[in-house]
Amino acid sequence: MSEKARWESRFAVDHYVFGTAPNAFLSRQAGLLRPGLSALSIADGEGRNGVWLAEQGLKVTSQDFSPRAQVKAQALAKERGVELSLVLADILAFDWPEAEYDVIVGIFFQFLSPPDRAEVFAAIQKAVKPGGLILIEGYGLRQLEYGTGGPKIAENLYSQELLEQAFSDCASVDVTAYDAEIDEGPGHSGMSALVDLVARR
Repeated sequence: MSEKARWESRFAVDHYVFGTAPNAFLSRQAGLLRPGLSALSIADGEGRNGVWLAEQGLKVTSQDFSPRAQVKAQALAKERGVELSLVLADILAFDWPEAEYDVIVGIFFQFLSPPDRAEVFAAIQKAVKPGGLILIEGYGLRQLEYGTGGPKIAENLYSQELLEQAFSDCASVDVTAYDAEIDEGPGHSGMSALVDLVARR
């Protein structure tokens, strides 16, 4: 089964696989956001994070490669009374612009091999405006022990050093690794090893 087919199957259920509330790390960054900013939420899935960004007054582009996920994202946006600009595209075939977004958000997009991940990390830094904000959260290596979500392949997981190196060209980089209990729908639930990045280009 292809990666796309696997996610289409996961998103075929009636409920929201990762819930409808925003990612906890993302919501803690609310003080860094301002109405009117342009935001790109990559691999946004069923839209919980993109919708929350729109609720903060941002102009949001929500990218994902699953048509089923984007139907649910649009439904969630309508329910919450906000608008999303949906882009149906594989993240590796996405037409990344240059210096277009004030904010780029990537939450748990760890289906990429290390070479593909490096390509996407570079594209994120290209697409955010100078001084723009990059917010990324992913699972760390200890997540293999917890087994509460995320990839089962060690090379797809993050470390503090990996993210610090990947975004070392940014003007500021703050990476935090820690363990915490999360509750984000049936897809992400329980004690988890997390790695967070807050960077300014």
